[in-house]
Amino acid sequence: MIERGNIILIGMPGCGKSTVGVLLAKTLGKNFLDTDVHIQAARGRNLQDIIDADGLEVFCKIESDYLLTLKRTNTVIATGGSAVYSTVAMELLRAMGVVVFLDISLDEIEKRLTNLAIRGVVMDPGETLQTLYAKRRSLYKQFAEVTINCNGLDHEQTIKAIITAIS
Repeated sequence: MIERGNIILIGMPGCGKSTVGVLLAKTLGKNFLDTDVHIQAARGRNLQDIIDADGLEVFCKIESDYLLTLKRTNTVIATGGSAVYSTVAMELLRAMGVVVFLDISLDEIEKRLTNLAIRGVVMDPGETLQTLYAKRRSLYKQFAEVTINCNGLDHEQTIKAIITAIS
């Protein structure tokens, strides 16, 4: 599957997409792109500021529009956790490379996400992390070609599991 050149990492906030992505890119000699970082830099604001000022719908459109402009090769791409809300963007990403879902338990996500209110997570008002997890997990599974169970794995073990799965 790796012949398509790109590896696209999807998953919940806190699952390790950015950290694993950088390390995976180094290991494989690929470029690395964190779409959240790019959106922040292009807009001159952090994700939470965009969400607070412009709303969830506008943020999701910004994210989808950006993903639809990607023309990358030989790149590990860490998407924002909400990228899966755009079917057309996810279909494009699948055409560009192998989509890898970094699956992790809700308990582990809750331990890792200590700054949820400022992290820039796309959540409806009143939505809990538990309901967000349930809603998104089915979407991640729908779009992923490869699922890596990251529970109990450190970054190096996760990278090895990804490489094994896509080779």
